[in-house]
Amino acid sequence: GSFILLDGTTFEVKGNWEKGGKNPSLGYDFWYQPRHNVLVSSEWGVPKILARGFHPADVDQGHYGRHINVWDWSSRSLIQEIDLGKGSIPLEIRFLHDPDASQGFVGCALSGAVHRFYKTQEGPWAAEKVIQVPNKKVQGWLLPEMPGLITDILISLDDRFLYFSNWIHGDIRQYDISDPKNPKLVGQVFLGGSISKGGPVTVLEDRELQAQPEPLVIQGKKIPGGPQMLQLSLDGKRLYVTNSLYSTWDQQFYPSMVQEGSVMLQLDVDTAKGGLEVNPKFLVDFGKEPGGPCLAHEMRYPGGDCTSDIWL
Repeated sequence: GSFILLDGTTFEVKGNWEKGGKNPSLGYDFWYQPRHNVLVSSEWGVPKILARGFHPADVDQGHYGRHINVWDWSSRSLIQEIDLGKGSIPLEIRFLHDPDASQGFVGCALSGAVHRFYKTQEGPWAAEKVIQVPNKKVQGWLLPEMPGLITDILISLDDRFLYFSNWIHGDIRQYDISDPKNPKLVGQVFLGGSISKGGPVTVLEDRELQAQPEPLVIQGKKIPGGPQMLQLSLDGKRLYVTNSLYSTWDQQFYPSMVQEGSVMLQLDVDTAKGGLEVNPKFLVDFGKEPGGPCLAHEMRYPGGDCTSDIWL
């Protein structure tokens, strides 16, 4: 769970960022707010364990993360570990973009929860669950209960909307976070996933949907896999999505996507009232790449974007 420090010009490895003391046993994503002298990191799992695919027993054996870790920015030392619960697996973590903000959100893959983390009046940091995606009781899948598997989250540059992807269920959600303590669901769209009609999975009990969603077809192509990494245009009106998580997990959960290659799609965003709609004219098919099929993952805007910009 430690960090490597690189030279910002040459990318030469300078050494470890932290300056001794206790380190978390696991690491993954991080975000920082220098005005609050803090960096907060998340935890995925033991690399050699997750590299072989997902096995539920590995969670029970403690090979996956459950904490977000708070670091003192100036001393580069771990000062606090916040437990989000057994089997939570916190992945993507985001502060609000406002550089004075002392709060943010983290998505927990396996527990299907989004937690708001914040600085308390007394000084230490804390976290509270503000969104819960319920599991679905299913037949024909790895487990009798299927989690959404929140794999990516992002916050619009104006700090008004939070987006996240449920890679297994297959939906992307948009929440109004004008009140960060009480996010409100204002947009949702399914882009494939494991519960689409006509697939091997039968949903037996669903606390959210009345029926299994239809498969997504764009320009005659049935979209494989489920929505994964997200990127939002700077004006907040175009949400881009790819559907490859990690090749071993792709092969385990969506083998047809590995064979066909992944895609990049675009959603049109209603930034006034909230709402998401698939753009039927936009399809980047990485199955047709030279040397393909390819699995596309991260997206970046040149010069900074919603998932990389941190203002000082």
